[in-house]
Amino acid sequence: MNQAHVRRVHAVAVVVCSMILASCSGQPEKEGQGSVEREPQDGPSMASIRAEDVKDAQPGNEPRAAYGNRSPYEVFGKKYYLLDSSAGYSQRGIASWYGTKFHGRRTSSGEPYDMHLATAAHKTLPLPTYAEVTNLGNGRRVIVKINDRGPFKDDRLIDLSYGAALRLDMIGTGTAKVEVRAIDTSGMQVVATRIESGTYLQVGAYSERSGAESVADRLADANLSPVSIDDSSELYRVWLGPYLTNVDIDRAIKRTIELGFERPHKVIR
Repeated sequence: MNQAHVRRVHAVAVVVCSMILASCSGQPEKEGQGSVEREPQDGPSMASIRAEDVKDAQPGNEPRAAYGNRSPYEVFGKKYYLLDSSAGYSQRGIASWYGTKFHGRRTSSGEPYDMHLATAAHKTLPLPTYAEVTNLGNGRRVIVKINDRGPFKDDRLIDLSYGAALRLDMIGTGTAKVEVRAIDTSGMQVVATRIESGTYLQVGAYSERSGAESVADRLADANLSPVSIDDSSELYRVWLGPYLTNVDIDRAIKRTIELGFERPHKVIR
């Protein structure tokens, strides 16, 4: 066999091996063979939400969260020391955003993450901190409630909820240069204001009663009550309530999101 023929055989063997390896690398590992559960990809909300639908967080004089305020804490081998206070904090840096992958999960402060609200994650500010975030590229602003820790990547300053990023028009770019300015809430009070009587939360609407009953049972099992099914229209609508204060409404919304449902909306009956 001459050298030219040997080189051709070797080249063919390399191509065949490469094809086999490529084929193997594209196949998921079977269960029981050392497979690792892969995290879902992060992304934007599937709901029809616009920038104007996302309201500014409402600053209030809240006590520090029971969770997420330990100092120092360690992530990926690096220690982070919390600021004693958010007073006077103003910083410029890179903002990123997070969405569906974390929707419904608990934040560092213990609150469920709702990607449709104006919230954020920060490495060293006390939880919670309210801050005004300005996109320095287009001048757009949003007030967020910082209730989570992060982002622990590169030199990023803040990680915004999908809703907050939508307000700043930075969904497409993924990151933006921003200014973060803490809001002084020391003179503010949190008031449990009463709301219009007959205010309910609609968790879902279903064409079949069995679907509505299944959801209602899940809510009842999670101690979310009162729960009812409204059948006054063509759909079977699952309602929670009625509620008397915004505090009760907010608690029910947070618990519903923790259970994996989309954010329920108010219904006046």
